[in-house]
Amino acid sequence: MESKIKRIAINTGGGDAPGLNAVIRAVVLAAEEQGWEVFGIERSYDGLFEDGGVYRLDRSTVRGITHMGGTILGTTNRGNPLRWPVTRPDGTVAYEDRSQAVIDALKDHGIDALVAIGGDGSLTIAHALFQQGLKVVGVPKTIDNDLAATNLTFGFQTAVETATDAIDRLHSTAQAHERVMVIELMGRNAGWIALYSGVAGTADVILIPEIPYDMDEVCEKIDARYHMGRRGFAIVVVAEGAYPKGGKPHFERKAGGQIRLGGVAEEVALEIFTRTGRETRSLVLGHLQRGGGPNAYDRLLSLRFGAAAVKLIRDGGFGCMVALDPPNVLAVPLGQAISRIKTVPLDSDVVDTARSLGICLGD
Repeated sequence: MESKIKRIAINTGGGDAPGLNAVIRAVVLAAEEQGWEVFGIERSYDGLFEDGGVYRLDRSTVRGITHMGGTILGTTNRGNPLRWPVTRPDGTVAYEDRSQAVIDALKDHGIDALVAIGGDGSLTIAHALFQQGLKVVGVPKTIDNDLAATNLTFGFQTAVETATDAIDRLHSTAQAHERVMVIELMGRNAGWIALYSGVAGTADVILIPEIPYDMDEVCEKIDARYHMGRRGFAIVVVAEGAYPKGGKPHFERKAGGQIRLGGVAEEVALEIFTRTGRETRSLVLGHLQRGGGPNAYDRLLSLRFGAAAVKLIRDGGFGCMVALDPPNVLAVPLGQAISRIKTVPLDSDVVDTARSLGICLGD
């Protein structure tokens, strides 16, 4: 049966991740093989309501972008069309549902189907649009690797490499000054990056959201490290969402007055110094984990996801997300994909490995 698809669009939403451009390139090339036109939407859905915010993508547009970090379409984690902020005459802010406006704008541009690349927030929007009649397929994107419906998300492996490299570099300066170094990594509700890079980087302590920590256990491990050799030092890896037993995740006020998750490394470092007297420093790796080009694994996964998304559209698999189920890439319903996040199982092999190596997990 001949496909009725002639023109598709693609957008990227939420935080950036290494591999976004590789997905875009794969979608464009695979769609052109089907004889379709491809259009990019700038900054998630914002471009639909801006002059020049929707434009044609072709082979020349995506040439040489597979290895590049970021996204040529831009991205944003604001302006959710399901809760679009509108300023009232009195200065207060209200929220309205602009999902129909999104669907109408896509129709005005002659778009037959949308490839939405994003994490749980962006895919929740995509699912809502699908329920209202939009032909959409999703591509999972988050360096946190916390989407339960896929074995891995692109960008995660690169983020782990970046974090591991940072931990490696901290070892030499920690040993030289006989310090405790506390490094904070991304991971709001899931500690995948902290756990994987902490084990790979031979950290002494790894604190993740899944295991509330006891500072007595942490400090006991650190004291033991200092008694092991002539030049004692310790490396502590903390996910940004980690919190103490009986406590809550740490939030801090950022520039512009926004309250954001973070600051736990500084809090842990202060506790360690207060309890042990050891010279302690903290570091927040932050957006360095998102930056730079994807490694070979994430490039390949991104290209596979992009090509699979086009196949889904060709076969009418709307309302689904492409997912990795090794060794294959398959489709799962968007509703299932966003139903829950994927946290680190406490009985996982990597957790067992960390304990077997003597790494303190704070419990």
